[in-house]
Amino acid sequence: MDMVNSASSSRKKNKKEEASPLLLVRVKKKNSKKTESSKIEKKRSNAMGSGKVTVVALLLCLSVGVIAEDPYLYFNWNVTYGTISPLGVPQQGILINGQFPGPRINCTSNNNIVVNVFNNLDEPFLFTWSGVQHRKNSWQDGTSGTMCPIMPGKNFTYRFQVKDQIGSYYYFPTTALHRAAGGYGPINVHSRALIPVPFDNPSDEYNVFVGDWYNKGHKTLKKVLDGGRTIGRPDGIIINGKSAKVGEAKEPLFTMEAGKTYRYRFCNLGMRSSVNVRFQGHPMKLVEIEGSHTVQNIYDSLDLHVGQCLSVLVTADQEPKDYYLVVSSRFLKQELSSVAIIRYANGKGPASPELPASPPDNTEGIAWSMNQFRSFRWNLTASAARPNPQGSYHYGQINITRTIKIVNSMGQVNGKLRYGLNGISHSDTETPLKLVEYFGAADKAFKYDLMADEAPADPSKLTITTNVKNATYRNFVEIVFENHEKSIRTYHLDGYSFFAVAVEPGKWSPEKRKNYNLVDATSRNNIQVYPNSWAAIMLTFDNAGMWNLRSEMWEKTYLGEQLYFSILSPSRSLRDEYNLPDNHPLCGVVKGMPLPTPYKA
Repeated sequence: MDMVNSASSSRKKNKKEEASPLLLVRVKKKNSKKTESSKIEKKRSNAMGSGKVTVVALLLCLSVGVIAEDPYLYFNWNVTYGTISPLGVPQQGILINGQFPGPRINCTSNNNIVVNVFNNLDEPFLFTWSGVQHRKNSWQDGTSGTMCPIMPGKNFTYRFQVKDQIGSYYYFPTTALHRAAGGYGPINVHSRALIPVPFDNPSDEYNVFVGDWYNKGHKTLKKVLDGGRTIGRPDGIIINGKSAKVGEAKEPLFTMEAGKTYRYRFCNLGMRSSVNVRFQGHPMKLVEIEGSHTVQNIYDSLDLHVGQCLSVLVTADQEPKDYYLVVSSRFLKQELSSVAIIRYANGKGPASPELPASPPDNTEGIAWSMNQFRSFRWNLTASAARPNPQGSYHYGQINITRTIKIVNSMGQVNGKLRYGLNGISHSDTETPLKLVEYFGAADKAFKYDLMADEAPADPSKLTITTNVKNATYRNFVEIVFENHEKSIRTYHLDGYSFFAVAVEPGKWSPEKRKNYNLVDATSRNNIQVYPNSWAAIMLTFDNAGMWNLRSEMWEKTYLGEQLYFSILSPSRSLRDEYNLPDNHPLCGVVKGMPLPTPYKA
């Protein structure tokens, strides 16, 4: 495989200390392999001379054990434009190797992932790996605050490890309004063979990407936002890049065999709309949410908010024929919906036109959805990615060291629409935040902590600036999101999983902590905040780096509803954070600056 990177040829570095962490591991292993090999050859000669062949075999086995490392998976992705018609209207989409949705990364906990991305668009481009924690390695996170973009006609190789993780995740583009054009796909992280899973292996597993869609192209949508206006309501709902109505002749989305059970991994990759998913005639057993095995409750329908993923088991135990998978919007004045056909192998007969009913909407629907959220519980009897019980982490007994209360708002700045958090509407800098911080030049690009831990009296009075908050390494914190608006929000934090301990109506106050789930809240990376409601999460800032907290409604993210947490290790040690990878491109104010002293073990 060609692993050429456009940035690496112009930089001279101390490879031993500053190489990409994955490459560094491989170099060390190769060197150790060479050393072990020479030792073995010498012992082999002695052993053969004395007839002790069994000693040689034993030494060979031991040497293999010494150099063993987690497997590597390699991918070459060609990112191009292509004509797609999700709602029947041809438009410019973003394809990966000619596919929409893109190719699946099917991996196992602790696998090393190497993705060589060729940008053949006419604009800069980046992927982020939503839900992948990138332990000690925010360099690979793929946001404008951590990486220079891949320029048109260039390539970049991402290298990261799905360390101690399992679950359903995805990748998508973070640049411009590219998310509105596709460019996304699934990341399925399986448990290692020795780690038990709390359900039998399904006969197969299927990835289902759902969400709203706009018929206007991504460049047109970007111009609308740049002009200070909203992109408005979406035009429809899509399922794996397609849309259909009841009765339309369509090929089946997936096929099931009678009597078998299948895993469906759902993710909402829309731009702004929560959705509800349900199968005609088939209940769903919830088994996983964003990396946490859940208590296995049965649901007729499930709400899935923007950016969120979950896994359900569906058993093909009905009459063999076609059935509809139904996806409909939530909390919109006019409901949007789409269907896809799930076919039984050797089945006879079309799907019934009578669809399962939508859940309630408006105020009643919000209460219904909140109650469903409260029913999601962490399965404390199941193992995680590591061979220790998940329930051994008693997060409810840890003292909170800091409370950050965040209120979202919208407003006008110079006559243009903006969104913000605690009165700050984020604006990206020319140089990625992580780079200028690493080079000791943060003061050339931004100021820390312009956003307070409490919202101002009028958070709609927005200031456009770069929003970076300092956080103390390994502190246990509480973050409360309060939504005073009429539209729902979903927030995502890169680099972490957090405990989603509460979602409630009204305004938050300290006495509301008595409503927290401090025993078995799911550990996840997205949390919804309903209109005129609040949500609380708890986490330990134990992953050094620069990490993006953002709205998953991409219109709002693009117009400022995001921030970055800077978490620095006081020891500046490789035990806590990796050095700048040697293939990482440099741009902006750090280009041409001398490299800083690298972290050491």
